[in-house]
Amino acid sequence: MIALFAFRGLAAFGLVAGTLSARRALALLLLWVVGAVGLPYASYVPARAMFSSYVAVRDIGLVFIIFKGDVRLT
Repeated sequence: MIALFAFRGLAAFGLVAGTLSARRALALLLLWVVGAVGLPYASYVPARAMFSSYVAVRDIGLVFIIFKGDVRLT
């Protein structure tokens, strides 16, 4: 759930801040749909459990796109 909320928040922030174009946002949304629809059909049995990891990896990509690099925690 955290990854899904982070994705929505990062996408909204990127669109408002102007660092994420509408075309990239649409591409990320389409990747989310492909993962949500496609992972249950994967031959690997616990593929549904991998969806949150799939979203988390896209969140990392959004952080790199929006903040132009990694976010320092200290």
